[in-house]
Amino acid sequence: MIVPRSQPQSRDVSGHYDELDRVYREVWGEHVHHGYWRSGDERASEAVDALVDLVGERMEPEAGQHFCDIGCGYGATAERLATSYDVEVTGLTISQEQHARAEQRTGSVRFLLRDWLHNDLAEQSFDGAYAIESTEHMSDKERCFAEAHRVTKPGGKLVICAWLASESARSWEIRHLLEPICREGQLPGMGTREEYVDFAERAGFELLSFEDISRQVRRTWDICLRRLMKRLATDNSYRKLVTSSETRNRSFALSLPRLMLAYRTGAMRYGLFTFRRPGGEPAVRGVSEPELKKEAPCA
Repeated sequence: MIVPRSQPQSRDVSGHYDELDRVYREVWGEHVHHGYWRSGDERASEAVDALVDLVGERMEPEAGQHFCDIGCGYGATAERLATSYDVEVTGLTISQEQHARAEQRTGSVRFLLRDWLHNDLAEQSFDGAYAIESTEHMSDKERCFAEAHRVTKPGGKLVICAWLASESARSWEIRHLLEPICREGQLPGMGTREEYVDFAERAGFELLSFEDISRQVRRTWDICLRRLMKRLATDNSYRKLVTSSETRNRSFALSLPRLMLAYRTGAMRYGLFTFRRPGGEPAVRGVSEPELKKEAPCA
């Protein structure tokens, strides 16, 4: 586990998203997660939707089911899945700014301003759950998985998209890339693939598949950096944001080139996990066991 020297608390995470709310929305959009380029020709907005669709494919929802979005951001993912599959989605976020915007969405979605680690949701109340780039912000990842298991019905799936540290990351990559990325992004820790599987299995889940989709998502940061540089060149309020001592999270801008390099060196990877809580109908594995052990190179 890559852990920054100073570990953020939940209030630091919520403060990060509240303070940088405008930047996230204007630079990237209503989906606070990577894009997924299937062909390489998609626009950024299409790639972002494609990642949501990929999660939906792994969830395999049925009409009328109820799912939990762990770390729902602005609610755009929940709304898209609810509309695409005719399901209900309950999303949780700890950011007041995100919750306020999510609450404006319509359809079979509802949003709670609540910490996942202390969610107070009923046991076995969801047919499945998913977390897209939110587990990185969890200070207690064991509890994160335990809560997902507790609220998911037997046979339900848990799909997770996560930033992962490579087991073979070199010392300079850890010191100059991964640790600063955690610190600047308010991540209490960046786990490895093996650690995530261990957390999930100890909670009671079984692994159905793992996919390393680093190549398909890493373009996200090239686009973000380009857009941010354009804003900095043309908008004085952006320049003040990254230079003012009053901006607690101003160092976020430094993470963009770090993320680009971390993907290219292979120090950081992007994983898509599909887990299942045993029980109910027998599982149908989407990837064979030998295939699970093959990870595409990240460089």
